[in-house]
Amino acid sequence: MDIPLRTHATTQARPGQLRYSRTWHTGVTSIADARDAVAALLSRARPAPNGRSVQDAQLVVSELVTNAAQHAPGPCALLLELLPGAAGLRVTVTDTSARPPRRRPPDPGRVGGHGLHLVSILTRGLEVISLPHGKRVTATVPLTGENAGRGLN
Repeated sequence: MDIPLRTHATTQARPGQLRYSRTWHTGVTSIADARDAVAALLSRARPAPNGRSVQDAQLVVSELVTNAAQHAPGPCALLLELLPGAAGLRVTVTDTSARPPRRRPPDPGRVGGHGLHLVSILTRGLEVISLPHGKRVTATVPLTGENAGRGLN
């Protein structure tokens, strides 16, 4: 299984690379912890991303981790990797559900179900890889250049 059955958090830095990982054995106890991890990691990035880019990354992490917690039984994991030159933040969430995320058509009258639409707006796309015991969902949030911090304006 790709997800260890324990709760832990680690931050590792290789020359020029910042990473954070965390696993939860029975769902996520606090989405706020995941958002805080994004802010802490990006505060160490050089060049520093603008505030809007940090908020976009926090929203993407919040949506992906929330989806894993709501739709997958058992453990889930979060991996954050800062790309070289702080060009982007790669967000990877692994969970135990084999079902791929499903983007619902936009409906302003519906409560909920808008997360993947937001993720598609704020990232360079969503990659879903099936695993023997679930799936891995990866998205990259741009932190520099014309796409950084574009948000929903």
